[in-house]
Amino acid sequence: MEIIIGLLIIAVGSFGQSSSYVPINKIKQWSWESFWLVQGVFAWIVFPYMGAMLAVPEGSSLWQIISTSPSSALHAAFYGMLWGVGGLTFGLSMRYLGVALGQSIALGTCSAFGTIIPALIAGENLLEGSGLILLVGVSVTIAGIAVIGYAGSMRAKNMSEEEKKAAVKDFALGRGLAVALLAGVMSACFNLGLQSGEALVVDGANELFKTLPTTMMVTLGGFITNAVYCLYQNVKNHTFSDYGNSSVLVPNVLLCALAGGLWYSQFFGLGMGKSFLASSPVMLAFSWSILMALNVVFSNVWGIILREWKGAGRSTAYVLTIGMAILILSAFLPNILG
Repeated sequence: MEIIIGLLIIAVGSFGQSSSYVPINKIKQWSWESFWLVQGVFAWIVFPYMGAMLAVPEGSSLWQIISTSPSSALHAAFYGMLWGVGGLTFGLSMRYLGVALGQSIALGTCSAFGTIIPALIAGENLLEGSGLILLVGVSVTIAGIAVIGYAGSMRAKNMSEEEKKAAVKDFALGRGLAVALLAGVMSACFNLGLQSGEALVVDGANELFKTLPTTMMVTLGGFITNAVYCLYQNVKNHTFSDYGNSSVLVPNVLLCALAGGLWYSQFFGLGMGKSFLASSPVMLAFSWSILMALNVVFSNVWGIILREWKGAGRSTAYVLTIGMAILILSAFLPNILG
């Protein structure tokens, strides 16, 4: 029962993340770099700090937790900076491929690298026992995402250029695939950061929130990378005036805050959900892949709602449905095989 509860909590967080691009699409009269930076303040600074504070034991402080292992905190932040590159290109993958296909390709790659690499670093043998179950689970996840990716290629073939542009304004399949693959590889560094910061879990921390200080350090590193790039783009494109546009400032900031909170909910949910998976080491190791798989499922649900698949054809819809079903199965597979 605890495993089911853990999966449900992760699913709720995943739905929040997959919904975060909906308010972003409502932002008006701001350049990409401006709204990306402002939502990042909330997604990578404000909400992670609030989450981390929930893990602080009575009579302690967040700084005391971080100072228990400064090297772990710095390693987490470093991986976060690498993940920040994935975050930048992740946003671009949405721009070129849309919410559904962009997240599917990027998160599929992220799922594989983010699950397998930590297992290898930990010395896990992927050819037997729990390691083999983990490898099978990741393989099924990748298979489901590959099916969805194939559905995306079918959509591209079946739709006219006008239909593609109507669904995704800046649709560009080749460029989008390259960006999404890079985003997935670099985004996997987030889980590496979580693994490297395990020493920041201190005695007395609430079990539900104990991993959130590490999450904060990873997102802090990611914020640094994104902030440098976005501010550079502000200078290059002369878009600093966006922040002073009083006619849209308040609604845009509120939309960015909503998007940031929804985005952060995936890692808030992951941290809480993992506390219920502790009885199953395989499910615990597979939790990252579960999150990515559910993100893909929910992003495609939003893609359908936002009519990104309109005009793609009935056969494409069937393939998309099969891919989503495989991903849902993959979330439970390690527990079934274990």
